[in-house]
Amino acid sequence: MTTSAGRRASGRDVTELRELADGLGAGWLKAARSKTTAGRERAVLRLFGVDGLDRDGRPLAAEVVDRYLAAGRDRLPGGIALPFAVALLEYDVPPQRLALDAASGAVDLGLEAQLLSRRDRRAAAAAEANRLIAAALERIDANRTARSELLDLLGDAARPWVATSLDEPSANEAAEEARTLARDGADVLQVDVPAGRELIRRLGERGVDVPRWQPRERGQVAAPPADQVPAGSQRGLAGLRHAIDGAAAARGAYIRLLSTPPPLASPEAAVVAAFERIDLVDADPVAEIVTAGVDPERAIADHVAAAAVHRRAGTAVILGAGPLTVAPDLAAGMPADPATRAGRGVALQLAAAALLRATGLPSDAIFVGALPAWLADEPDAVARGVAEVTLRRALLPEHPLAFVEPDDQDPALAWPFMLSALLPAAPAGGLILRRRPPGSFAATAASTRAAFSVSIGLADALPGRQLAGPAADHRARAIVAARDTLERLGSEGWEWLVGTAGEHGRGGLGRDAVARMRAGSDFLGRAFEVGSAD
Repeated sequence: MTTSAGRRASGRDVTELRELADGLGAGWLKAARSKTTAGRERAVLRLFGVDGLDRDGRPLAAEVVDRYLAAGRDRLPGGIALPFAVALLEYDVPPQRLALDAASGAVDLGLEAQLLSRRDRRAAAAAEANRLIAAALERIDANRTARSELLDLLGDAARPWVATSLDEPSANEAAEEARTLARDGADVLQVDVPAGRELIRRLGERGVDVPRWQPRERGQVAAPPADQVPAGSQRGLAGLRHAIDGAAAARGAYIRLLSTPPPLASPEAAVVAAFERIDLVDADPVAEIVTAGVDPERAIADHVAAAAVHRRAGTAVILGAGPLTVAPDLAAGMPADPATRAGRGVALQLAAAALLRATGLPSDAIFVGALPAWLADEPDAVARGVAEVTLRRALLPEHPLAFVEPDDQDPALAWPFMLSALLPAAPAGGLILRRRPPGSFAATAASTRAAFSVSIGLADALPGRQLAGPAADHRARAIVAARDTLERLGSEGWEWLVGTAGEHGRGGLGRDAVARMRAGSDFLGRAFEVGSAD
């Protein structure tokens, strides 16, 4: 490191950090373009029209892919599109019916794939796969047009958008909750997508129990109604979209849906978002790697595929404020100071944003977290928060900021007041995700908009404010740590940041479910222009 920790940030610092991040993002994209994953293949089946559960209540697309790949990893490079398409032609059934038969074992896609050795059958299967992909693109384009038309008809909410999360786990109750929150002034409603089959299985193998989705118990009801589905499932999201559109018409402003998928699910989540007109998706590849322990190659390949779908659908994505990275501290035997930890987070956020921009996603469709949640517990939290926001405005000026209220009660007490000082003017201040208070959300929505008004007044009355004291020192030290992080990521890879073996010595999650694609198998890549192995 050549920069003094006490030196003020300069335009050269900003340029150097951006160039380092852009180089990493371009390199990650180039490597990911030739890769497929189990998640990518599940997304292909989703594009073909496979959704819902199998006859035993298991996620259908996941069950079909798992059965097909169970015979050996050598099947993954060729993908599932052609084996599935040739079986469609052989049995002359719709995709959903074939998927149900494959999931039950009545159809063996591995046996059907042997037909692909015949040139005429392979050509026919490729034509069928392309036909199904074209139909999916029509559906995606229609949803993008519908969003545009509704925005023209209803008008858009003023930025920054006030967001909050749905608490109800079941789709029917969540739809009613969404209508109430829309009436109370929420512009964006966030919903969690349940953990996928692959994540549950892989964490279970490591002795980690993942909570399964359960409907909320109500009164003395012995069993939930048969039609109860998770609010974050594809069927649940479709119902939420319908309910929210009705509430938006009554309110006179478009209301957005934000989905938060679990790790190892980003390609599927992107297809569902495109099919059900979800407006924003949490899509942070570096958080999956550092926080969730997903294999870096797998996470980046998944998110590159997802970003291509998001670009076509007009879906915006949200990156966190940079994950808290402590593996280097554990290796050194001593904790880093807050500015160093913050600098690592900024570096990873910069690299993730660079990767998504390299896929073709426009900058204004990539929201970046403004404040790390852990910062609220540190000394001089307000000064450090000011430094974090100003640093992101310097490094990522073309990206809207997302302010996410911490979950911890005590640090959150000061958080609404910090908004008044830290919120930049729209569109830079893109979104504010508030926690749900007991009772009505209306007061929270109103106070959030009041905080924004105060921030605009402060900016007008006190232009050109300069950082000083702990804020200036935090920013300078964070820049040093960010440069070091990006340089070491480029020269040493992910090992120094997340370790070499992963938990229990088994490597990152999903490490055995990523492979280089064979020529002629990348139907998703060709359709969404993400490059291909062909």
